[in-house]
Amino acid sequence: MASLFEQYEQAASISTGPVTSIQSLPELTTAGFINARLEEETPIFKKQRINFSPTDAITHLTVSNNQLVLAMKNKCLLRINLLQPDQPDEIELLRSLGEKNSSVRIYQMFLDLSGKHLLVSFVSTDTQGPFDNFYLWKGSRKVQQASKMKGQVISAVAWNFENTNESTTGSILLGTTKGLIFETELACQDEQHFFQKSPEQYWKQLFEICNGSSQQTAITGLEFHKMSSSFAGDNKYFIMVTTASRLYQFLGSVPSNVECPVLQHVFNNYPEVPDRFLEIPGQLGYSKLQLFYPQPGTLPETFGWMTEPGVYYGTIDTTGQAGHDSVTVDTQLIHYPEVKGNLPKNPISFVLTKFHTLVLYPDRLKALCVLNEQLVFEDVFTEMYGSMVGITKDPMKDTIWAFSEMAVYRYRITKEERYVWEVYLDKEEYELAKHYCKNDPQKLDKVLSKQADDYYSKKRFKESATLYAQTHKSFEEVSLKFLQVADDDALKLFLKKKMEGLKSQDKAQTTMIIMWLLEIYLNQLGCLRNAERQNTDQYKSIQAIFHSLLEQPRVKECVGQNCGAIYNLIASHGDEENLIHFTVLMKDYERVIQYHLQNNNFQAALDVLTKQSRSELFYQFSPVLMQSIPKKTVDAWISLGHKLNPAKLIPALVQYDNSKDPKQGSEAIRYLEFCINELQNRDQAIHNYLLALYARLQKDKLMDYLILQGQEESMVSYDLKYALRLCSEVEENEACVHIYTTMGLYEEAVDLALKFDVQLAKRNADRPEDNEELRKKLWLKIAKHVVKEENDIKKAMEFLQECDLIKIEDILPFFPDFVTIDHFKDAICSSLDEYNTHIDSLKDEMEEATQSAGEIRTEIQTFRNKHTLVKAQEKCSACFFPVMTRAFYLFPCQHMFHMDCLIAEVITHLITTKRHRVEEIQRQLVAMTGRDDATSLSSVSGIPGVSAKEKLKMELDDLIASECLYCGDIMIRSVDAPFIDPEEYTEAMQGWE
Repeated sequence: MASLFEQYEQAASISTGPVTSIQSLPELTTAGFINARLEEETPIFKKQRINFSPTDAITHLTVSNNQLVLAMKNKCLLRINLLQPDQPDEIELLRSLGEKNSSVRIYQMFLDLSGKHLLVSFVSTDTQGPFDNFYLWKGSRKVQQASKMKGQVISAVAWNFENTNESTTGSILLGTTKGLIFETELACQDEQHFFQKSPEQYWKQLFEICNGSSQQTAITGLEFHKMSSSFAGDNKYFIMVTTASRLYQFLGSVPSNVECPVLQHVFNNYPEVPDRFLEIPGQLGYSKLQLFYPQPGTLPETFGWMTEPGVYYGTIDTTGQAGHDSVTVDTQLIHYPEVKGNLPKNPISFVLTKFHTLVLYPDRLKALCVLNEQLVFEDVFTEMYGSMVGITKDPMKDTIWAFSEMAVYRYRITKEERYVWEVYLDKEEYELAKHYCKNDPQKLDKVLSKQADDYYSKKRFKESATLYAQTHKSFEEVSLKFLQVADDDALKLFLKKKMEGLKSQDKAQTTMIIMWLLEIYLNQLGCLRNAERQNTDQYKSIQAIFHSLLEQPRVKECVGQNCGAIYNLIASHGDEENLIHFTVLMKDYERVIQYHLQNNNFQAALDVLTKQSRSELFYQFSPVLMQSIPKKTVDAWISLGHKLNPAKLIPALVQYDNSKDPKQGSEAIRYLEFCINELQNRDQAIHNYLLALYARLQKDKLMDYLILQGQEESMVSYDLKYALRLCSEVEENEACVHIYTTMGLYEEAVDLALKFDVQLAKRNADRPEDNEELRKKLWLKIAKHVVKEENDIKKAMEFLQECDLIKIEDILPFFPDFVTIDHFKDAICSSLDEYNTHIDSLKDEMEEATQSAGEIRTEIQTFRNKHTLVKAQEKCSACFFPVMTRAFYLFPCQHMFHMDCLIAEVITHLITTKRHRVEEIQRQLVAMTGRDDATSLSSVSGIPGVSAKEKLKMELDDLIASECLYCGDIMIRSVDAPFIDPEEYTEAMQGWE
């Protein structure tokens, strides 16, 4: 449990931040956010006293890289590793001081960035006494006297931020109470030169600071850093030096291969104390310089210089913006808060953070915001542990340590930047304010709202509109603002941005904003049209923006769901161009085409129809277009080719009025010809309609079409019956004859042809080539017509030469009785000569047949007496065993086979029915073995005395022994058969392996 003193100390810590830490009730803000903090907010700076009781009063404390060193009045050093605070290392300096112990005191302690190198400067209580300095390395418990520094009181040290060797400090700068600046390098014993007793590797005075007189001035602050240089061979440095009342800056370049002392080249640019310095007069007699580093090892970002009037604060700029001899910009003097009563007024020390400076007084700590000089935190210390001595900061870990004579305190910083956004907001630095809002929507809304109000007051309406759209300010309030100033462009911008911020489920708000936007654009375009400025760049620009707005996915979806309202809105403004554009955008082509047709703008309607991809609209509007612009309509159909169904365009094709415009029918024919010739369309309706158009409008093409279609009934594409009826109606007899012939109605074709063209009848009479009887009948019709109708006997007689099927006797009945024989004399004589020639030919054939029959009988008799000899050693040609062992067959070619071997070989080459018959005969022969079946089959076979067994053997002989297996057709048919059966190929190959 904390003691009463500690409880009092905690209660004395006062946070004066700009925002109250707790709210009693949830607050509904104008931004639409609820501020509901349910617990007290952690203060930015929180003090914690370290559980530590020193053996004597603390005089100095320094800390770096979690290494803390404090000095006590009894001249003891306590070295503590903060990662292991329970194992402190105490070092006594009494032995090192020797006899001077009682007459000296510690003036200042300096710890390097790594926390490994400590420099302690002593000063004599007697001003005439000697001044000593000691060096202590972390790995040693024995201090070394820096003999080269003897006689100098070190008041400031500039450590080397570029040094990476933990055994040495690298080149560093030392400032003394006499205003002298030295450069040296400290090293531990392991790194010192042979026979070297002092830790200084070298020692060189570089410069002397004085106040314009011979009076010496103590250096209170010293820092140096390497900057980026535009020259590859040079390193550029800046050095900051402070005294009690002045701030000096030194800038210069140092060659990269320079020997020690390194920074001598910088000071060589200043042979005397520079005339340009900053002076802040005061009677304090001391000051302190602090730099803030955003990250360890980087260049400092800001600096602070504690003086009597206040803390001089600014930004470090190494880009050259501050000039050739300065690195400080945006400087200001932060005044200390007013101190009332008898409280101490002069600060002891201070430290610098990113946004605050913590100023230490003997009895309290005050935190000032460097952005607005506001006091944000005040911590009062109890007198229980004595007066405060100092405050320091770990440059590597950013921890803050304050100490009194008997206590050590640690300050934790929690969300230091939490109120910075408000500070920047008050200063109207909006971008920085947004940055430090840390994506907090409530804070960001306040920043954007104030920035928008600011821009609006400055009449920067478009910029304010963009910002208003990002806030939660009342939509109606903002809209009225822009309506009052009559700035449509700003209002449009606000509505667009507001729409972009809406969610997909905010359907009503989105629809309302889009309708309002469309109304504004249409109103602007209408005003320009009324002023006859529709050809200006302004009109075209607004028109293009309006079209792009409609094409945005979100807008397009919304207007697609409210097409009726949009049509009415555009129509109310009389904006024909945008109405058409909108219908095209919505792919409402039907409405666009209807609009053009109502205005007799047929070409525009056809253009829209061609650009869209819905074929149904072609079928719907083509009838009207075909009546008005038939050629261009047909051109459009042809360009689409297979994309259109010609059958569905027939209603448009039948709309032609040839009396009004002869081109309509011709264009219909042109499209149908394209479908048939190019698209290879075989639709019967297309062909029938083309046939009808030919018959009515272009009869000269009718026969060409019918001939092209051919006379194969199954191949023609038109309806034969419809075509016949149509051609009959228009009296196209030649076409009718062609169609009759195609239908196979040759008699009707010849009968019709005889009415107007005998030659056509003759050509059709020869059509049935495979039916001589019909051909003869048709030719007789023609002959009868010629004889009876034309009464031309000579022409009728010529038929006897044109058709070989008609004889003189066939046509004689057609002649009248009064015709004399003289007309037929030649024909009768010619016919008798043909008969005599034919009789002579038959006699010759009969004699030749009689002679052939006699020769055949002689050969049969000779073959019956033919025989051959079979020796006992002859072998079967199939199995190669002696052939005499069982029944065999002998062929004239001298091949012989056992009966069973021949059956086995031949049966595989027989067709299925014969193979089954052979098997059946074999079974019957086996069944008859051992019994004598001498039943006569003369009544069945016609051969008397032949038994059933003999008959079966004769049938078997006919099936298997009709030819030699190796010399007959079987061998010829099996020439392409493989030697090895495919099913046995694998087994055969394995046998060869």
